Amino acid sequence: MGQRYMKQKFKMGCSFLIILILLPYVVTVFVNGGDMKAAGKEGRAFVRVKNTSADSKEKALEVPWDEYFTGVLAKEMPAAYEMEALKAQAVLIRTHLYQMLDSSEDKILEDSYLSSKELEKKWGAKKYDTYQAKLKKAMDETSNEVLYYNDTYAMVPFHQSSNGKTRNGQEVLGSADYPYLVVRDCPEDKKAEDEMHVYSLGYKEIQSKCQPFLVAVDKESAEKTYQFSDFEIQEYDSAGYVSKLRIGDTVCSGEQFREALSLSSSSFTLQEADGGLRITTVGVGHGLGMSQWTANEMAKQGKSYEEILQNFFEGTNLTDGGEIFAKIE
Repeated sequence: MGQRYMKQKFKMGCSFLIILILLPYVVTVFVNGGDMKAAGKEGRAFVRVKNTSADSKEKALEVPWDEYFTGVLAKEMPAAYEMEALKAQAVLIRTHLYQMLDSSEDKILEDSYLSSKELEKKWGAKKYDTYQAKLKKAMDETSNEVLYYNDTYAMVPFHQSSNGKTRNGQEVLGSADYPYLVVRDCPEDKKAEDEMHVYSLGYKEIQSKCQPFLVAVDKESAEKTYQFSDFEIQEYDSAGYVSKLRIGDTVCSGEQFREALSLSSSSFTLQEADGGLRITTVGVGHGLGMSQWTANEMAKQGKSYEEILQNFFEGTNLTDGGEIFAKIE
């Protein structure tokens, strides 16, 4: 009788233990419902990312949200940068990605990112764990935060370094919809790595690369080789970037010229040299929004990511953009 009683007591104890173990899971499934499905394995959210592989017929790949996010962050800003600069960059990335998800019907993200294998190759095995943890911390400590302006996502451009000043959004974009994109002095950018570049290009090469936006001319004129007199900087914007450039009979923007020739910046000067142009650029990127170099310098001076964001996007609001699960359902 005593032995049977002990067996029954043992079975009841095991059953009670199993219930205790499973109860949190059962409650979580009951409460979260569809979110558990969206979360996938181990409670992680998975996003659909455009498949760029030519060998696969799949339109999109499923990638863990945290892996994708840190992969984009690593691609856009050096992991060695200060934590508060990385947090500021994380907010800009989330703002952009959330906007893309909210406006997309198929919920496929197209921004490229660095995979775990690519990051290990980029950083080396010794630094991989440290840098990965650092980027994850920047992501987690700005959890769900985005920038809003007038109850909608703000436009949040960024660039590696300016020519010493960031640009005015209205001048560059021709729209008054982004009053928070204004000229900001960034004197530290003049000390940035790769701040100045010099390009030497032949006239025929320039003519060929700029052909898509040059005005149509007669055949005889089209076959003529450009000379230095065919290039004239007509106007700079308030930050010192070229806004108007004449090439022969065409007037284009500095950004058109920069993109056609793959220049580092549209803040440039022109000189005649060796039967072509010597183009000297200052800054890296389009010059709009946040200068990453100055953001890092501000972080070194003890500024928080909130202060960094307000410096470059004054008038925007740091807002809870919601859980990623709600964006991918």
